[in-house]
Amino acid sequence: MDSRIFYGLISVLIISTGFAFAQESLISVQTDDKNYDEGDTIVISGKVTTVIRETPVTLQLFTEGNLVDIAQITVAQDGTYSHTVIAEGPLWSKAGDYLVRVLYGEGNIAEYEFSFTPETESVVTTTNFEVDAGSHGTFDVEYTIKGGTVKNMIVDSDIFALIVQVDSTDEGVITLDLPREFIGAEKQDGKDDTFIILIDGVEVAYQESMVHSDSRVITINFEQGDSDIEIIGTYIVPEFGTIAMMILLVGIMATVILTRNKYQIKI
Repeated sequence: MDSRIFYGLISVLIISTGFAFAQESLISVQTDDKNYDEGDTIVISGKVTTVIRETPVTLQLFTEGNLVDIAQITVAQDGTYSHTVIAEGPLWSKAGDYLVRVLYGEGNIAEYEFSFTPETESVVTTTNFEVDAGSHGTFDVEYTIKGGTVKNMIVDSDIFALIVQVDSTDEGVITLDLPREFIGAEKQDGKDDTFIILIDGVEVAYQESMVHSDSRVITINFEQGDSDIEIIGTYIVPEFGTIAMMILLVGIMATVILTRNKYQIKI
């Protein structure tokens, strides 16, 4: 074999092998979410496949090439590691993509990106929504939402619920001022009871911040991608029940009168 061909093959083999090794890093990294707002806690975690004794993970956090945070993290015996960062302070002033870079040993690097929105750029909407109650008119629900928009509010009288349909572009929160006249949760003695809150069919907790004589203010957290928030109480638009009962009574009375007239014996 020609020596030039032989050495050429050797060079290609070395380059290919080196490229393969460069592609296989001993370390991985991720965050617990893809989108964060100011004040959020960012959990950065990962794993190394081969633990190198007394070698920490070096973590660097960048935005637009500027260093935001740096840390050295101890690796557990099983190869896992984690680190938390609070997204606040003077270095967290820019919205956009942030890059997490971790280094371990010689040439082992992994990266992960997430987006960040400072408080000054977070979109918070506060307004009224006019809920359609069918033939019974409408009623207003005041709300504040962050992390999405309200598409619709629907009355479901069968389950005494107000269904809030949202377009959740990020994890967020919605606060609703529910008028007692139209929706509520009460015990038999008339005292307030808890609402049942379902998000896409899964029950979740909520916070009740204020209780007024004419309304109750509740706050619900949601995740990115959530769509239907069901607020289930013990009554929804009381007129539904009253009118339905009146129609039923009128129907029964009409049936009785017609029956008596049909079978009445004339002397």
